Amino acid sequence: MDGSVDIAAFGAHPDDVEIGMGGTIAKHVDAGYRVAICDLTEAEMSSNGTVETRKQEAAEAASLLGLADRSCLALPDRGLTGSADQIEAIVREIRRLRPRIVFAPYWADRHPDHGACSRLVEEAVFNAKLRKYLPELPPVNVEQLLFYYINDSADVSLIVDVSTHYDRKISALRSYRSQFEKVGSGEDRVQTPLTDRYVERVEARDLLLGQTRQLAYAEGFAIKRPQPVHLF
Repeated sequence: MDGSVDIAAFGAHPDDVEIGMGGTIAKHVDAGYRVAICDLTEAEMSSNGTVETRKQEAAEAASLLGLADRSCLALPDRGLTGSADQIEAIVREIRRLRPRIVFAPYWADRHPDHGACSRLVEEAVFNAKLRKYLPELPPVNVEQLLFYYINDSADVSLIVDVSTHYDRKISALRSYRSQFEKVGSGEDRVQTPLTDRYVERVEARDLLLGQTRQLAYAEGFAIKRPQPVHLF
């Protein structure tokens, strides 16, 4: 998969983006926008599943959401250090995809990799516009960087009504059976917070956020730069 996109969403692990904004992605795909997901790592440190299993699950989720592109940079899981090489890898991906809008995890999350991913992407978005940085690649000036929520949410600046696309989000999350399915007796899996009704908790969060504006379901986002809105 290749070519420019309208939206590029970055996550530390396969399933991060779907947790935070799967409904928003489905809504924009159905509206004709090209959307990409880039996973920074292969989630090789996950307690359940294997790298190959996670790749298959991510591909299934990508198909359900209708992504134009899905990639993985194979940076080290639990090793997102913010190094120059890691920032460069993300800049190269931004310049390959040439998105108008970029999404990253909210900067404050109880999983350290999510916060690290947020900082890396923010640095990369800045560097991507510098014409003397990696001058062999044309610069990209991203219009807006938004932050989606995974485990924790605060400072919600923007919500998207995903009521009519919520089933697609849940289906995409259910693709990650190794992560979210309940552990049965005799399985070669272990119980984690993800196997204990995690998808239901995500749904409850999106339900409560939607109710703040009389919507069935909504996904929330934070922004650091003001977003212009044309009211008339």
